[in-house]
Order: sequence, then structure tokens, then C-alpha cells
Amino acid sequence: MDKLKKINIVTLGCSKNLVDSEYLMKQLETAGWTVVFDSNDLSAKVVIVNTCGFIADAKEESVFTIVSLIEAKSKGDINKIFVMGCLSQRYKEDLKKELPEVDGFFGVNEMPEILTALNTSVSKEFLNRRLLTTPKHYAYLKISEGCSWGCSFCAIPLIRGKHVSKSIPEIIDQAKWLAQNGVKELILIAQDSTYYGKDIYGERKLPGLIQKLSGIEGVEWIRLHYAYPTGFPVDLLEIIASDPKVCKYIDIPFQHISDKVLKMMRRGITKEQTLELIKKIRQTIPHVAIRTTLLVGHPGGGRRI
Repeated sequence: MDKLKKINIVTLGCSKNLVDSEYLMKQLETAGWTVVFDSNDLSAKVVIVNTCGFIADAKEESVFTIVSLIEAKSKGDINKIFVMGCLSQRYKEDLKKELPEVDGFFGVNEMPEILTALNTSVSKEFLNRRLLTTPKHYAYLKISEGCSWGCSFCAIPLIRGKHVSKSIPEIIDQAKWLAQNGVKELILIAQDSTYYGKDIYGERKLPGLIQKLSGIEGVEWIRLHYAYPTGFPVDLLEIIASDPKVCKYIDIPFQHISDKVLKMMRRGITKEQTLELIKKIRQTIPHVAIRTTLLVGHPGGGRRI
């Protein structure tokens, strides 16, 4: 019976997927499951793969992982395989046809359905809690889900839907719990962190949220990821510059600098505006570290990869 109640969670893709897995793992642990993660421990007879479906390489990795588990199932090493996450959200019906050996496919917001498939109910008490898989000194803090920009090359809105912010009380509650459990660094993540709050509060609330997080006892570092450049809240820069708990670091995906390509990408920003923003960042935050991504070989408008 102990072996039957042991479950392996394999997480592929980005840190946002990792957080989703951590929420699921906490629910399973609370219900009496023994949870291992990203493990080759074949004593876990049930395996859940949290997949990525964003770019070709990630899709291939996800399919390869699923096929490898199907082979293990055919040998009797495992009993059940469940697939969740972005690949399953985007290609569920195709996957069902191609991989009938899988016991269930679930989308990105179907944690209750996964638990039901495992004869496990949702514990409302622990909905805002996670089983952390990162080193104990840091944790990712997801502040919103989805994206409303609709860049021509990006499939995220198709997979994750439009931008949906978590409420400030919900985020603060989790951050306090993380700090109480020894987390020193909070890494803020979202598809677009700088849009935070616009949908539920009518204005961008990231600067105020960071100030509240900085006031939490035990939190020593706050690091900002996925800061979309269009409509960047410049008042955020003063907070980063002045608050000793906020890392002098911005992860901001510029993607391109050609006006023609930026327009084709539907990024909502120009070369001149991009350069002005970079100048403003460096003027306000001396010695800031800027991390970016650039897309080379954009296939043209209207095609999502």
C-alpha cells in the first residue's frame, strides 16, 4: 500500500511550471501521498509529468519524457502515467490519440481534476501552500497568470489565457509563510510581472506590492523577473534603487530593436522607446544588472511558435 501511495512529479519547462507542481505536491502530501520529484525512483508507481509546450525543443523534451515513461509502464515498472501542463493544454486531443497508454491528460488549471483522478480531494486549507523543491534559501513567487499582450510569435495566451493577477493579500500570505519556513529570497515571476494588478485593481500595482513584500520579516532579497518593457511602470525604478532588500536586477525581454520587426512582433514599443527605457533604468539604478532575451529569426506576423 505504501508503494501505491508514492508518486513522482516530473516538472519540465519554466519556473512557473515548477510553482504549479509545488502546489499540486502540497495537496498530495496533505492527502497522505509520499511525493518525490524529478526522480528515477521506480518505487513510485504513479508518475505525473508537468509539460512545456512553448517552443519546439521543449515540446520534444516533453514527448520524449512521456514516451520513456510509457516504456517503463509496459515493463511493469510503473502503473499510472498522468500528463499535465502546457503541452497537454494545447494539444490534449492529439495527445490522447497518439499516446493512449497515458492514463489522463490535464490542462494548466485542472489541479482539482488531477486530484480526482487520484481519488484525492482538494484541501482548501492548503490551497495557498506549496511543497518547496528549490534550495531552502529561495523560492519563486508567482504573482499572476497568463498574458494579454498577444505578441505575434508567442503561444502563451493560447495556452495560459489572458493576464490574471493574484490578489495582494493572497501573495502576502504566501510570502509570509515562505519567510517563516526559512526562505530569504523571493523571486517574483509572471508572464508579465509589470502588468500586475491592472486587471483587478485598475492600475499597475507592482511597485506597491514590492514595498509590502519588503516589509515582511525574514525576507532579505526580492528579485524581479519577466518585466515586460511596454508600459513599464517607471515609479518601480525608484523603489528598486532605494530599497536595500530589492536586488538591483531587472529581467526584461526586449526581443528585438528593429522598428519593423517590433511592429511585426506586436510588441507595442519602438526602438527609440526601448533605448529611452534602458537609459532611464541605468540613470535611476546605478550599476543595475539587466538581463534580456532577443529573438533571432522571427518567422513573420501571425505565426506562433
